[in-house]
Amino acid sequence: MLTLPDSLRDAFKEPMGPVTTDVDALLAAAAESREEYDAPDAPIVAVGDVVTYHLREAGRVPDVALVDGKTEREAVRTEISEALAAGGEKRVRVENPPATLTVVLLEALVDALSDPDPVTIEVDGEEDLAALPAILATPDGASVVYGQPGEGMVRVEVTPESRRTARELFEVLEGDVDAGFDALGLSGSSSTDDSR
Repeated sequence: MLTLPDSLRDAFKEPMGPVTTDVDALLAAAAESREEYDAPDAPIVAVGDVVTYHLREAGRVPDVALVDGKTEREAVRTEISEALAAGGEKRVRVENPPATLTVVLLEALVDALSDPDPVTIEVDGEEDLAALPAILATPDGASVVYGQPGEGMVRVEVTPESRRTARELFEVLEGDVDAGFDALGLSGSSSTDDSR
């Protein structure tokens, strides 16, 4: 299990990409990324219930969604929880305590990314840090979307540069970082190979 130290919480509050409330513009930008990298199958990964809800309402079921039934540590509105529960995609349940990344969550993420059909990972605990491994585990041209409290949605275009940033943040987590990389099918923290 990897844990975010209290001393580094502020480092994780800066958005890793542009913040928007315009889901259509976000999806258009995601399509441009796939085109730019000639990666028509590059996934969209949604981290968070509200982000997942907005993407679905705009007609785009995320390839992988991670939800925990909460937003800003409060239960999501009933309309959001009911809409997400009504989705027909495959569901996987994992435990992941707040401010952590468990091997179980990392392995579920990798499995979901390899599934040709959409998968929702239902997290018992908290999914807030899952954007980091999602950026590390997806190919160039993918999009990882998560919520920025009180501001909107952040779309991270997965590129060698954004993957390097995610790797640097991943490596400052406390715990067995190499086991985390192994769970993602990546080489350890001593490697500089960021290609996916």
